[in-house]
Amino acid sequence: MRPSLRTLTAALTAVLATGVLAGAATPGVQAADADPPGRGPTALDAIDWKPCPQDAEADCGTLRLPVDWAHPTGAKFDLAVARRKATDPDRRVGVLMVNPGGPGDSGVDFAVRRAKTHFSAEVQEKFDIVGFDPRGVGASNPVKCSKELLDQRPSAYPRDQAEFSQLAEFNRALRKDCRQHTGPVFDHADTLSVVRDMDAIRRSLGERKINYFGHSYGTLFGEQYAEEYGDRIRTMALTANMDHSIGSTRDFLVSSAATAEDSFHEFAKWCDRAGSCALHGRDVTAVWDGLLARAGRGEIRDPEAPDQALTANAITLFAFKAFYGPDWDELATYVAGLDAQDTQGAQVTQVTQDAPPAPAAKNPQTAPQQTTAEPFEAVFCQDWRFRPKNHQEFARLTQAELRAAPHLRGSPRIHAGVASCVGWPDEVNNPQHRLRMTEAPKILMLHSMHDPANHYAWATNVHRQTRRTTVLLPYEGAGHRVYGRSDCTRDAVDDYLTERELPRPGSTCAPAAEN
Repeated sequence: MRPSLRTLTAALTAVLATGVLAGAATPGVQAADADPPGRGPTALDAIDWKPCPQDAEADCGTLRLPVDWAHPTGAKFDLAVARRKATDPDRRVGVLMVNPGGPGDSGVDFAVRRAKTHFSAEVQEKFDIVGFDPRGVGASNPVKCSKELLDQRPSAYPRDQAEFSQLAEFNRALRKDCRQHTGPVFDHADTLSVVRDMDAIRRSLGERKINYFGHSYGTLFGEQYAEEYGDRIRTMALTANMDHSIGSTRDFLVSSAATAEDSFHEFAKWCDRAGSCALHGRDVTAVWDGLLARAGRGEIRDPEAPDQALTANAITLFAFKAFYGPDWDELATYVAGLDAQDTQGAQVTQVTQDAPPAPAAKNPQTAPQQTTAEPFEAVFCQDWRFRPKNHQEFARLTQAELRAAPHLRGSPRIHAGVASCVGWPDEVNNPQHRLRMTEAPKILMLHSMHDPANHYAWATNVHRQTRRTTVLLPYEGAGHRVYGRSDCTRDAVDDYLTERELPRPGSTCAPAAEN
């Protein structure tokens, strides 16, 4: 996921017609096109581009925007933006805005460091690749929280009502702490606000329409941008799609658990047929289940801290991350190494399941309070109305996860995400709803059929809701990333972005070479 996170408009129509002067410095840009009801034009400063410190070939800058788009003359914050100009200006098509997901991943870092290896040469030739750090993330007024408090986070798996109440109390304390360290942006970190920021970027660049590439949580930005500003899109490609219409906490958790479990089975099948697998020739499922049982008894040492016991939750989280690639060789080697441990007589320190030990007490008058970036909850808990009310309800949800994923024991990141919202206010800024796209052009969706984080059914459900607007191209392989998995997936996106050519209905992309 999605684990684990809102909104934008235009000017200079004479220049826009040429489409070649995006990003011209024009202070006080005023929106020329009509905004959705209740969102009137707002004067914007142009982005003051300068060479990026990490790479002088890319441009970096900031755009001053309202914290609350309902009150555009109120408090402001600086949104961080980066641009890598089209390498062939004569063939330039326009701006390709990108977001790599999260919630919490940096679009600035993606544009500056990763875009050159992520996108094909053709895409880089024809588009100015523009990344941004969503509000609350990276360099855009990041959500910051007390490190000392974060280190005291209780288990996401409360065993009784007392531990559930402790979790809720901690979440409320953390929310208060993060709001104090972050400022007003904390209360407006939802996707709908990001979408309006995106259109502000478009206006500041002087672009009549944008192209957009969103991955994972970045697809939620794209879907809601298409709802709000569909007529301002030339093309939009979405990979590993989120489904924001899932209203039930149970459905969200169970579907996340089921797709994580499916990835485990894909891994086990690969081990059965791949001689390179460190577990080849063994019953992978039996080895795995036995390993988790031993970890539950405190018998497995952490390879990076041999005096500490490794929890079953930590092992499943390692596997879950490996499924993203998928990096099956790495996972098999890791599991084989843990299984080979002989812990008889070894002294290990027991660690509470998925909760680190509490730090030593400090004197607040002598030790300055340290903060760390922690945007996930601020985004996720304002985008999704998932609020288990008591231990009985949460226990039923956890059991449903276990039934859906008996070997992986649920989706560790998604379970932790839902647990982080326990105790939050019921009201959310951006509640779930069925998509309503009325003015958007054809949008290309790609999704792995064996995605470990975002269930394939999420993509098919989004496609059903937007059948007149979206085209879904399934990738029949495994992993969370899609665009660079094969020539088929890459060419489909490239042809669509550059020429607006869509795959034929019913097309699929076959699995790439394994691992």
